Amino acid sequence: MKEYGFNTTLLHGTEETNPFGATQVPVYQSSAFRHDTAEELEKIFANKRAGYSYTRINNPTVEAFEKRMTKLEGGIGSVACASGMAALTMALMNILQNGDHVVAAAGLYGGTVELLDELKAYGITTTYVRENTPQAFETEITPQTKAVFAETIGNPKLDVTDIQGVAEIAHKYGIPFLVDNTVATPYLINPLKLGADIVIHSSSKYINGSSDAISGILISGGGFKWNAEKFPGMAEFKKFGPFAYLAKLRNGLFRSMGACLAPQNAFLNTLGLETLGLRMQRHCSNAMELAEFLKELGHGITVSYPGLSEHPYHKIAAQQFHGEYGAIITLRTGSRERAFRILNELRIPWLVSNIGDTKTLAIHPSSTIAAHLTQEEKELSGVYDDMIRISVGIEDIEDLKEDFRRVIEGEDKNGES
Repeated sequence: MKEYGFNTTLLHGTEETNPFGATQVPVYQSSAFRHDTAEELEKIFANKRAGYSYTRINNPTVEAFEKRMTKLEGGIGSVACASGMAALTMALMNILQNGDHVVAAAGLYGGTVELLDELKAYGITTTYVRENTPQAFETEITPQTKAVFAETIGNPKLDVTDIQGVAEIAHKYGIPFLVDNTVATPYLINPLKLGADIVIHSSSKYINGSSDAISGILISGGGFKWNAEKFPGMAEFKKFGPFAYLAKLRNGLFRSMGACLAPQNAFLNTLGLETLGLRMQRHCSNAMELAEFLKELGHGITVSYPGLSEHPYHKIAAQQFHGEYGAIITLRTGSRERAFRILNELRIPWLVSNIGDTKTLAIHPSSTIAAHLTQEEKELSGVYDDMIRISVGIEDIEDLKEDFRRVIEGEDKNGES
């Protein structure tokens, strides 16, 4: 099929034939599917025929969403899950077992750190690199390391992973590289094309765009060569070639754990996908302009955004993201009290523990998404008690700038800063 640009691919990238000429994928709100013969159903369960039997395993609406995400990320197949955390759990546990080790970037979302902590109970340990560089990852790899994991843009640390560099290190040791691409989205980068093996999204965020559906998805690149001695669980699935990882997941953990995506949520994500390019363009331009504005405004506010030339990861961000830098900004305000005061006085941003909405969202990470982390884990994740995280929306930028200016300059007038 002809290769289109990003926005055309969003609308026409998969050739789906919908009943009755429907312009949107129908919602197949059915838990199970009937068949004409027992032989037909037998073949479906034996993976000898394509088809649907039970929505916990697969569903036409969910599959349509999976196909679109596979196309956008340049993979060979996807598995959609009930949440981003479910997708991440599936992605890791599909290959890990007791005694295995993970090397992970430090600037991870708090919920991800908590998940990796939970895996200790199953004999799976994690080492976090203190600096997000390929060399730092290599230093922490051991004979027990079975996965390398990072986020394209750390949330909320805003460190940017050198995808190609870390992929080369991981593959040098025969280890798969898993990347969470939630914050950057396929609009900014396709990690699979730079050497990553599995890409994960909390599609509740930018993919959905409207905060109306919880979901997650993982996409396989199909290029990793699974060593059955190193990954014994993959042995019986090597016959599936590039689909070995997906075959193992669908026939095992995913089927058994029941972390399936609801058809209605898959439908809402498919609707959101159609405007992803337009939204991300506006998200990114607004974030860049707001970051520059807040930097110039001063008043004791320190701004972190990969688009600013002084940001420690600006160079690799410019190289990988081609001139746009995502929609997350963090501010250091000087004190927890001041951070709370600013959050409470802003009128446009909503106090919401989410990112990727069309509306601007703001939060105090230390007391919310990182509340259950130790102090050391917070520091590794780039979380500080005086920090505000801003997920910049698609509002008129002048309104956003005026709202922040009113609050921050108003502190001086009121003698509060």
